[in-house]
Amino acid sequence: MPVTGARFHSVSTTTMWRCGGLLRLTGGCVNQKIWRWRSNSACEKALQYKVGEKIHGFTIHQVTSIPELFLTAVKLSHDNTGAQYLHLAREDSNNLFSVQFRTTPMDSTGIPHILEHTVLCGSQKYPCRDPFFKMLNRSLSTFMNAFTASDYTLYPFSTQNPKDFQNLLSVYLDAAFFPCLRELDFWQEGWRLEHENPSDPQTPLLFKGVVFNEMKGAFTDNEKIFSVHLQNRLLPDHTYSVVSGGDPLCIPDLTWEQLKEFHATHYHPSNARFFTYGNFQLEQHLKQIHEEALSKFQTIETSTAVPAQKRWNKPKEYQISCGPDSLAADSSKQTTFSISFLLTEITNMFEAFTLNLLSSLLISGPNSPFYKSLIESGLGTDFSPNVGYNDCTREAYFSVGLQGIAEKDFETVKNIIDRTIDEVIEKGFENDRIEALLHKTEIQMKHQSSSFGLTLSLYIASCWNHDGDPVELLKLGNFVAQFRQCLMENPKFLQEKVKQYFKNNQHKLILSMKPDDKYYEKQTQMETEKLMQKIDSLSLNDKQQIYKKGLELRAQQSKPQDASCLPALKISDIEPTIPFTELDVALAGGEIPVQYCAQPTNGLVYFRAFSSLNTLPEELKPYVPLFCSVLTKMGSGILDYREQAQQIELKTGGMTVSPHVVPDDSHLDAYEQGVLFSSLCLDRNLPDMMHLWSEIFNNPCFEEEEHFKVLVKMSAQELSNGIPDSGHLYASIRASRTLTPVGDLQETFNGMDQVRLMKRIAEMTDIKPVLRKLPRIKKYLLNCDNMRCSVNATPQQIPQAGKVVENFIKNLSRSKKERKPVRPHVIEKPVHNESSGSTHVNGSQIIRKLITDPTFKPCQMKTHFLLPFPVNYIGECVRTVPYTDPDHASLKILARLMTAKFLHTEIREKGGAYGGGAKLSHNGIFTLYSYRDPNSIETLHSFGKAVDWAKSGKFTQQDINEAKLSVFSGVDAPVAPSDKGMDYFLCGRSDEMKQAHREQLLAVSHDKLVNVSNKFLGTGRSTHGLAILGPENAKIAKDPSWIIR
Repeated sequence: MPVTGARFHSVSTTTMWRCGGLLRLTGGCVNQKIWRWRSNSACEKALQYKVGEKIHGFTIHQVTSIPELFLTAVKLSHDNTGAQYLHLAREDSNNLFSVQFRTTPMDSTGIPHILEHTVLCGSQKYPCRDPFFKMLNRSLSTFMNAFTASDYTLYPFSTQNPKDFQNLLSVYLDAAFFPCLRELDFWQEGWRLEHENPSDPQTPLLFKGVVFNEMKGAFTDNEKIFSVHLQNRLLPDHTYSVVSGGDPLCIPDLTWEQLKEFHATHYHPSNARFFTYGNFQLEQHLKQIHEEALSKFQTIETSTAVPAQKRWNKPKEYQISCGPDSLAADSSKQTTFSISFLLTEITNMFEAFTLNLLSSLLISGPNSPFYKSLIESGLGTDFSPNVGYNDCTREAYFSVGLQGIAEKDFETVKNIIDRTIDEVIEKGFENDRIEALLHKTEIQMKHQSSSFGLTLSLYIASCWNHDGDPVELLKLGNFVAQFRQCLMENPKFLQEKVKQYFKNNQHKLILSMKPDDKYYEKQTQMETEKLMQKIDSLSLNDKQQIYKKGLELRAQQSKPQDASCLPALKISDIEPTIPFTELDVALAGGEIPVQYCAQPTNGLVYFRAFSSLNTLPEELKPYVPLFCSVLTKMGSGILDYREQAQQIELKTGGMTVSPHVVPDDSHLDAYEQGVLFSSLCLDRNLPDMMHLWSEIFNNPCFEEEEHFKVLVKMSAQELSNGIPDSGHLYASIRASRTLTPVGDLQETFNGMDQVRLMKRIAEMTDIKPVLRKLPRIKKYLLNCDNMRCSVNATPQQIPQAGKVVENFIKNLSRSKKERKPVRPHVIEKPVHNESSGSTHVNGSQIIRKLITDPTFKPCQMKTHFLLPFPVNYIGECVRTVPYTDPDHASLKILARLMTAKFLHTEIREKGGAYGGGAKLSHNGIFTLYSYRDPNSIETLHSFGKAVDWAKSGKFTQQDINEAKLSVFSGVDAPVAPSDKGMDYFLCGRSDEMKQAHREQLLAVSHDKLVNVSNKFLGTGRSTHGLAILGPENAKIAKDPSWIIR
């Protein structure tokens, strides 16, 4: 989800999130034996409900225990309206609510998406403007959002506080069922005609609106363009043939009347599905939902069902165009090609489960047939977008193809796909690959994330939307058993499915997409024609009305807002102290610290290691991210890369390596640099997993040049494709580059510099010089000089895990000679471990070796990256103070205050950007940013005005309290058992430091906020950096202080 003005994201097509069926489900519960007393109260209480029992206007239809996910499912319906309800009781304090409506638009005006935005702008009980964004600051929610999919709209929230749950439920129910849907809100959120400068009727009329600009931004992403067309053309008969999020050229055809009509017919309890999850009382939820919403409705006949797609008797072929990718490795090879097959209905659950597994067998990892035949053919850079199994529509589909190919290779790719299907029908799959996949399913059922309720809500949404039984869908154990049974009875079970769905299936779409250099010009041209058409049809009176409405909207946006009608938590609802996490640190092999954290991990063991980069020569640094991404994919010891991939899948839940730069918590100019190794496994496989790590550390293979080329191309393509979604992050990394010594390294590892380096490597005809760098990096990195490890597991597993990790460390190589750090200034910093007895860390010290640069001087830099997008991504960064400084707490509250009380209005509501705000990072960099923004220079002026506003102190105590609540909802976000103790292990941030920071946050006052605004944010106070990613800009081009890239 992009970091936008709030945790607010609209999913407007299947491409925005992949509802990839079963394999998206990660979850599980606490260890059955030790934590038995904890794991059962909510589940057992729920098992006492009786079928037929009536509670607050609802009737219970089913009560089912689902032991593999440690939950009890209770299915109900509402007597008067027929609204469906599912409650999943589980001993999890992060409780979730969602309500979902089946929304089936028949045009691309974006009606469900604009409605999703507009219902959140005020309701009967809460008529203030924008209660949704205001509740972000009046609650301790762990998640608040709204999603528009192809055929449903979903409104979820989660929180750990019971009072907060009731408050949010009240706001969500009123928004969904009794929204104001004011015309001015429709203008702001959807689209409007407005003068470029609303207060000057002589300036030209333009299209404005939040969703209008959001979708313009969405369609700069070529992967999205391809995915949208794929679905529209594969399922052309009904709602899937349109863009539910809205096509920017169709959005201006939507009227306010149509919006209100769509709400009346689709947002009715008879068309609603309610979902609650967690350990709060079901009765309380039912009472509130019945009294505040459902009791005011009667049943209606809904006509929102999606009919099955009429099947084709022969394949269809289409070609579409998209914008050029200025970062693509080879400009002559920018074409995308895929073949897609319509499969079965997703409510046919076991068949869907089987096809999902089959899809993974066909495309996942270097042992899969399509990876071997397509990816390794060297014809393209990566699989085509939306590859694999897609179950976000009533009937699932499977898609496979390549991106980054030359147009002349279409026929070759098509033949390869046909030939691969024939080979699979003939040979089938190795048994080990099927076992590896079922093993992955087992791990995903046991691994528990901190947002399991949300995961479940999204997992069941599509199937339940088409009246599939959500409870059956959760019984994964049954599906696995049935799948094994089918394979046992018929060894050719999977081959027959391939024949049925791929070989003999005439409902097949062949889609290609090629770049057009004039694509954005043509889009602008069409938008201009649409605009002219609209303006030409206006009478003089209409034009006067538009001017008047524009002023009215601006006045409404600028008016101080009274939010007193909204419920709110109090500062006293924030826990004053945090629970401390017990940690033990032991020295393995006499010198390597290993941190042990006992947690209810459900039979899984989580292992991590951190290795320092201090001795690595500077010229090798830029290649560290590439080294990390290929290290576990090139083979090791006696295993080639295919065998290694097989072992990783059979024995672990994944092994990843990533560069890790950690700024120091108490000194802006010091940082730790290294690489983080992470993996997890079922406890029975721990020796095997650690043996795989030993081989990767001691005997990695860097010989396979062809395979290395394939990995490089995929990596470069992935980075390039990620820019439209993460542009604001790239802008912020670049803007902060010259503010601290660590900035340069962050740009090298994670910024546009890395994107460009990977593009360059992908274009090399001879890649050997880069490949030769890898063994050199290995020499400095993969040994136990400057290393530390950590293990999270259940108490019973820890003694055994300790032995296995000790053994791993003993087998690691050591440097022959003492290597000197490349940068001479290294500070040895023991991780906070006071002898006062207050700390919860027992045993040895962890010593972190930090880099510092005493000669460093921050300087200002302004960079404009030219990209062929019609929207901008902007970052302005200011150097402030580190985490332990009391001013840091004040700046953190100030960032939230500026976002909620000033920047949201200026940048999103008035400016029409999809998002914008201020944030303070742990490293002391204060960032102002905007996302998918139609403006650039104007937004920089808004940043300046926000600083003036902060310095003037025009905010109330209530505003400060709200900002604190919002900050604490992040500070107190739930942490999964697998991640407990990680702040201490990676950053040396102890529970005592967190408690001190907590007290500083609670103590922030009006004076302190004004003081830090003046001290750091004013002109000439601290060093600023600026960066913009976006289209050409005449004003910037004329200004010599900007560097144009």
